[in-house]
Amino acid sequence: MNLIDAIKVDAAEMARVRKDIHAHPELCYQEARTSALVADQLRQFGVEVHTGLGVTGVVGVIKGHQPPAAGQPLKSLGLRADMDALPIQELNTFEHASQHPGKMHACGHDSHVAILMGVAEVLSQMKSDIHGTIKFVFQPAEEGAPKGEEGGAELMVKEGVLKNPDVDAIFGLHIAAGLDAGKITYKSGGIMAAAQSYQINVKGKQAHGSRPWASVDPILASVQIINGLQTIISRESELTKEGAVITVGMMNAGIRSNIIPENATIVGTIRTLDYEMQDFINKRMKEMVPDIAKAFRAEATIEIDKGYPITFNHLELTSQMLPTLQRIASKENVLEIDAITGAEDFSFFQQKIPGLYFFLGGKALDVKPEEAAGHHTPDFMLDESGFVLGVKTLSALALDYLEQ
Repeated sequence: MNLIDAIKVDAAEMARVRKDIHAHPELCYQEARTSALVADQLRQFGVEVHTGLGVTGVVGVIKGHQPPAAGQPLKSLGLRADMDALPIQELNTFEHASQHPGKMHACGHDSHVAILMGVAEVLSQMKSDIHGTIKFVFQPAEEGAPKGEEGGAELMVKEGVLKNPDVDAIFGLHIAAGLDAGKITYKSGGIMAAAQSYQINVKGKQAHGSRPWASVDPILASVQIINGLQTIISRESELTKEGAVITVGMMNAGIRSNIIPENATIVGTIRTLDYEMQDFINKRMKEMVPDIAKAFRAEATIEIDKGYPITFNHLELTSQMLPTLQRIASKENVLEIDAITGAEDFSFFQQKIPGLYFFLGGKALDVKPEEAAGHHTPDFMLDESGFVLGVKTLSALALDYLEQ
């Protein structure tokens, strides 16, 4: 605690870095400028730098000088921040608003990068107090890779980011625009849902709109399929066990008002917090879709991708590190929450090693929660006063974990 209290975090510099990144957003696997900025600053801190992992990913490494206690192995820890922006047109007009039309840091990844760079600066000055190795993982493409490609966390894992040396655990945070600056929220176990995308293709028979009896109407079949999918949640899923969601996000069909088309497409997302429930929902969707279509003389196929796993906070690790969170933020500011049906590809790291993921407040205290612009919206904004807590918390987690 004394070590962290003695740290002076350069809040103004952290805000400057964040604003610079915010003004120059880059989409998944296009984060060249951001990666170069990160790599250059890490080198200035005296951190060992590796680039090109996961296309545009950057990894910084600090090898501590403090030996472990007698008989204890030397551990390695990962700290992760995502770097990519979203294809959203920003509506904010402040000076650091996006300079690139159609691109925006509308989720806070710019703040994650700035905070983790602050942590790297702090810990680079404390090598004699570090009982192991710390890897700073700056990851691209969290928001989803192009179809057919792997996302940033999955690709970095595949390319060995958790190896050489083997990483024993990993920590990450996400800024929360609706949570008061100065507060932290967490959940042991599944904190964020597994996310899958699905696509249903319905084939009927085209006919003039005045003669529906001559058609096989794919729109009618699609409507019944959509209704049927919701019964999997409302009538077949054991919701007292965990929550689950099937959402239809898009339906495309039709040519003009007086034509019944031949084809229709339904696209959506599945969110689950339990793998048995996920398997059951996937199975029932694959059974139900073609059968409902057949009842209306149509044909239908469904494809479900593997998506993101559940963001699962390792039970023992969470319990082990909770006192650190409470010590740094103060106990009353660390709140346990219910699971969130959003998803995070941090989960790919957690599939391999124990991980802890938590939320950091990014809302100004004078803004009502219901008035705070949501993530992935064009007027999304953050209050940077909570960033120092983010730096101190991640720094303390790293030092405490390696010492323990």
